Amino acid sequence: MAPPTVRDLLDQRGRHPFAMLRVESLEEAEAAAKAGVELLSVPPAMVFDRRFREVAPDAFIFPGDNFYEIGGTDDFLRWAFPLFKHGADALYCSGALATVRAMADHGLPVCGHVGLIPAKRTWTGGFKAVGKTLETAQLVWRQCRALEEAGAFAVEIEVVPHSITRLIAERTDLFLISMGAGAGGHAQYLFADDVLGQNRGRIPRHAKVYADFAAEQDRLQRMRIEAMGRYVADVHAGDYPAPQHLVDCDADVVSAFADWLDRNA
Repeated sequence: MAPPTVRDLLDQRGRHPFAMLRVESLEEAEAAAKAGVELLSVPPAMVFDRRFREVAPDAFIFPGDNFYEIGGTDDFLRWAFPLFKHGADALYCSGALATVRAMADHGLPVCGHVGLIPAKRTWTGGFKAVGKTLETAQLVWRQCRALEEAGAFAVEIEVVPHSITRLIAERTDLFLISMGAGAGGHAQYLFADDVLGQNRGRIPRHAKVYADFAAEQDRLQRMRIEAMGRYVADVHAGDYPAPQHLVDCDADVVSAFADWLDRNA
């Protein structure tokens, strides 16, 4: 099957709750695709890897990076066109409205970002919910309206009170991707690191952990250290290499080579 289109996402708003993950490797992308995750946020480099579509042929993908890693409007356009050419279904943009407008004017499907925008968190007080007061709820609404008017088809709405998200969803034509913003979003979005229990730092309140990869990685690291330690001990004791690890040649070749070295070395 082909990935869903932008039109498919918009037509299914409120009818089908989409699952979305941020994946960082081909292994995670393949696992997400086989698990039925429909939407993937991916590092831009992954789009150019021909193996990606082999492992995740049906996923709708949003390559994305922080705006300060890309630059201004012209930089974003130079960044976006090759990604779209190589199969990106939409482009994430937390840059200026003028940038969103320019990308949309060129026919590029754009996803903006509202609420808690980590790269711009200084304006809203750090890593905390946005929209718990009337003033900040109005800010989130104005952000959505501005992005919609600029031509975005979707927004990531992050750490916004679920009641505020629901009211916005009822009054916008945007496709809302909820990261910690409640079931009013049309897609639910988490990082694979959190889902897999790979995050060793602070786990966000909205994250749900489904596996304990960190413990497994610790176990594997202990196995690495133990195996490498035994290798070092074998080398130091002269037990490696043993005869079964060696290649040799006929004795007459060794003798002839030794004679040659004696005459020529």
